[in-house]
Amino acid sequence: MLLHLKNILDTAKQHNIREMLNKAPFIDGKHSAGTAAKQVKNNLEMRQDTQQAQYLDQLVMGSLAENADFRSAALPFRVAQPVFARYRTGMRYGDHTDDPVMGNGLEKFRTDVAVTVFLNPPEDYDGGELVIHSPFGEQQVKYAAGDAVLYPANSLHRVKEVTGGERLVAVTWIQSMVRDSAKRELLYELDQARNALLRQNAADLTSQQVNRAYANLLRRWSEI
Repeated sequence: MLLHLKNILDTAKQHNIREMLNKAPFIDGKHSAGTAAKQVKNNLEMRQDTQQAQYLDQLVMGSLAENADFRSAALPFRVAQPVFARYRTGMRYGDHTDDPVMGNGLEKFRTDVAVTVFLNPPEDYDGGELVIHSPFGEQQVKYAAGDAVLYPANSLHRVKEVTGGERLVAVTWIQSMVRDSAKRELLYELDQARNALLRQNAADLTSQQVNRAYANLLRRWSEI
């Protein structure tokens, strides 16, 4: 499932993030890439061992966690510290699949879901589309600042070359309570219907039946 998450960050948060990124230290993005990805990765990433990184982590991830569609679609169990990436003119990230397991030691987690949050307006840069391979062909994504895209972490994807300007994004990965992507999509669709019915009449028998079906499917498929 590829899902457009709108208005994750309001205008004030976007401005605050961009101001901090302008002053933050960035390093070659290859340092966080695996053996295969290093051959196709050309970007800059903010150092994650700084106070700025901790603050921006809380700001972005806190805003993402407040989004009902994100919670419903990802069913998050563990969430990674986001990577703040900068793509300047000539930079790109070729076709790759995200590492299946990230983290170190006891902090390791499985990557089921990926999320890219767009931090600056699409008119700020030329090119730089996120291209995600899906069963329905290639999906090109270049959303408004403050919006995000959620997609399966096992998808083959790339970032097209930035031919002008600068692209700023935050990328994070989630271990879901439900490993299987088809089951997560079914639960998301059922949750949308359940919430609509509950808003209309929570006491209605059909609303209660759908609510119970969702809860029991989540209980059956959850791995925690």
